Amino acid sequence: MTDPRYPIGRFEPPTSYDDTSREQCIAHIAHLPTAMRAAVAGLNDAQLATPYRDGGWTIRQVVHHVADSHSHAYIRTKFALAEDEPHIKVYDEARWANFPDAKDLPVDVSLGVLEGLHKRWVTLLRSLGPAEFNRALYHPENGRMTIDLVLALYSWHCRHHTAHITTARAKHGW
Repeated sequence: MTDPRYPIGRFEPPTSYDDTSREQCIAHIAHLPTAMRAAVAGLNDAQLATPYRDGGWTIRQVVHHVADSHSHAYIRTKFALAEDEPHIKVYDEARWANFPDAKDLPVDVSLGVLEGLHKRWVTLLRSLGPAEFNRALYHPENGRMTIDLVLALYSWHCRHHTAHITTARAKHGW
C-alpha cells in the first residue's frame, strides 16, 4: 500500500540537470495553479475541512500551505540570485498551517496568490542561464541547495500536494 503522506513517492534529487529537465520542472510549476484549482473544484466547505489523510492537514490547509511554501521558494530563489549563498530562514510549516488564514479562509484566496506568484516565478526561471541555475543558497536543515535543486524540489512539491487532494477525492468518492 502507498504511504498516503507521499502519494507520488518521496522527493529524490536528480543526479544531473540539463535544459530539458529544467524545462520539465518549470512546466510543472507553471501548471500548478491550474492543477490545484481543478483539484479543489466543486468541493464544499465540509469537504475542504476534511483531512487528506488520517492525522493530516485538511484540504484547505494543503492549498494554503502550498501558497506559503511557494512564496518562500520564490523569494529564496531571488535571494540566491542576488546574494552569494545566502542563509535562508526556515519556517514552522505545521504552525503556519494552523494560523486562522490557513484554517479558515476560502481556498480561492491562495489559488489567486498561486496564479500571480507562479506567473512571476516561471518568468524568472525561464530567464535564467545554466550558471544562474548553479547559484546556491544555504538552508539550515537541508544544507547547500542550488537553484537547480530548488527547482526540482518544487516541481515535485507541486505534484505531491496536488496528489494529496486528488487522492483524498478518489478515496471519498468526490
